[in-house]
Amino acid sequence: MIDHHPDHCGSCGASLSGASEGAEPWRHQIVDIPPVTQIVVEHCLHQLICPGCQSATRALLPADVESSGYGPRLTALVGTLGSTFHLSHLKIQRFLLEGFGVRISTGGISCIRCRLNGLLEQPVREAHLWLQQQSVLQADETSYRVGNADGNNPDGRSGWLWVLRNASMTVFDLQLSRSGAVAQQLIGGDYSGILICDRYGAYNFLPLEQRQFCWAHIRRDLIAMAERSGASAVIGQELLTLQRQLFARWHEWLDRQISRAELEDVTTEIRQAFGAKLEGAIDLGGSPGETTPLARTLGTCRALLKSAAALWTFLCHPDLEPTNNASERALRPAVIGRKLSLGVQSEWGGQLVARLLTVTTSLEQQGRDAMAFLMELINARRENRPLPSLIPQAE
Repeated sequence: MIDHHPDHCGSCGASLSGASEGAEPWRHQIVDIPPVTQIVVEHCLHQLICPGCQSATRALLPADVESSGYGPRLTALVGTLGSTFHLSHLKIQRFLLEGFGVRISTGGISCIRCRLNGLLEQPVREAHLWLQQQSVLQADETSYRVGNADGNNPDGRSGWLWVLRNASMTVFDLQLSRSGAVAQQLIGGDYSGILICDRYGAYNFLPLEQRQFCWAHIRRDLIAMAERSGASAVIGQELLTLQRQLFARWHEWLDRQISRAELEDVTTEIRQAFGAKLEGAIDLGGSPGETTPLARTLGTCRALLKSAAALWTFLCHPDLEPTNNASERALRPAVIGRKLSLGVQSEWGGQLVARLLTVTTSLEQQGRDAMAFLMELINARRENRPLPSLIPQAE
């Protein structure tokens, strides 16, 4: 800390001296970092000749010495630079050289990432199993280009990055399918809780009573109706008005302006009116093969009425949300990374993307440090200790 005192009065110019008087000093801080350089510890494995049989024996690397050639901090940094900050191999290479004086090939970076992929398998699997036991989950998926070097997908096609989350954990899984079988594997075939999702058919293995459809997606459908002409516009506007009323009451409950019982009571009329509007629209008729704007509107109304049991689940469970927006926000960094990298080129590359996203996203939710976790993971495996867990600790 460096103290500065005025040497003359700012008003009359008189000389000033002595200790501070009155108010606390104003503080101006300059933040910088010290020069950072790599630390290289060289292990020389000497060879000796046996005086009896003349055989040559070379010393072995001690068990507690990192055999990969890259230390825990460098390994963790490469992992987070590629996942959290979306840097390519070439940009990671340049960053390490200019920032730390570390010279490493892109092949060396690939080796580090491949090693991380194996180390993360157990913690991510345990986190996934824990998440499948939670009472409320959210799920979503987005396309993710995969070009498989082993020939299974030589030309590169759309894979799918799936996300499963709750308030304290997020698990990602990259697959070459968007099927119901993948959704069931992700969520668990015997899942007994409630899933917040969109109306995509892959989630149909769960009964409607175990799902809450995302009202943000439904609102988009209603806006599409309202932007059409004729009867479609009328139907869409009327349904949008009811949706706005529903969310107004929901936010009143969030702001503690009304009780839970009052929320359920004041939304009863909205639910009834919404169902009646859907039924009234369907009564307009229309042939199944029609492709007119009105036919599309009526098709959406039929689908919403058929799935009515999954529209209002959040009103019966205080810990449910009416939208799946949190899952979409969780996928946003992955979408940015996909646009920058154009996807992945191998199966293990896809696994690593999903596993690192699982680590960084979940630890951010829990207020934990991803670099510290990865370093502890590496040290624990080397020292044959229990691996750190992504599962949140009970408070």
